[in-house]
Amino acid sequence: MQIKIEMLRCFVAVARTGNLSDAAEVLGRSPSALSMMLKQLEENLGQSLFETDRKSRLSALGSFVLEQAEQELYQFDGMVQDIVNFAKAKSGKVRLAAVPSVANTIMPEVIAQYLSERPDVHIELRDMDSASILRELAKDRIDLGIASTQGHITSFHAQTLFSDRFGILCHKSSSLLQKGRDLNWEDLKEERLIANNLSQSIEVPACQRLHAESGLKVHNITSLIAMIRNKVGITILPETSAQMLNTDEINFTPLPDTSIQRKIQIIRKSEEPPSPAAQALEQTILTFAQDNK
Repeated sequence: MQIKIEMLRCFVAVARTGNLSDAAEVLGRSPSALSMMLKQLEENLGQSLFETDRKSRLSALGSFVLEQAEQELYQFDGMVQDIVNFAKAKSGKVRLAAVPSVANTIMPEVIAQYLSERPDVHIELRDMDSASILRELAKDRIDLGIASTQGHITSFHAQTLFSDRFGILCHKSSSLLQKGRDLNWEDLKEERLIANNLSQSIEVPACQRLHAESGLKVHNITSLIAMIRNKVGITILPETSAQMLNTDEINFTPLPDTSIQRKIQIIRKSEEPPSPAAQALEQTILTFAQDNK
């Protein structure tokens, strides 16, 4: 018969309380059950753990076993708690990537809410464009992504969080602002269009022609905004990108075709997230998106 963890737990309780009755109360077992486990433990060891039948004094072997057993129980109980915490999404690590507009406007509130309930979970958040997010997900470098799969062929599980309308970002001095609701695609030719990856994804002939004639493309959002602030030209971006701006110099005006929108989705590689902590974060994001529609 092998020495079992419950035998050691029984022995430690008896050794610390000094009698079977008190130990039985601590463990929620009967004195006879503890007596039987102690007997099995001593039979395995071939020696007595106590000097007398009253269990008040430990033998030399008993003192050694007590020291070793307490260390083992401490490690075992800690391991069990770690497993339980991981299973209940109270610990672990989640790697998340989101497009910059979402990372800056939505994720701070989502993560604050998530960590208030799971303070021991470690979150790694990176912001990058949709194409990069899909590549990182394919390489298992992230657990969840928040991006748009429009224009990309993918087999990932994707669930839409919200739709984000496109609009024109221009300097407040731009003559385009005088057009108001009468603004059309032809009016955009009055100023230089600064192309970007998001605006080039719009599959509207008039928009595609503007991009074909554009001689300037900027990939970085920060640089793009700086260009507009310095009146280099105008650009087309989703509304959540405009919400990142902390300036009165730049204006957001919806496109002539307000049906042109970007779908923001939460994306993962498989049907189930790789960990309970990731699954809990996914649900927090979905709930937040639903509550803020």
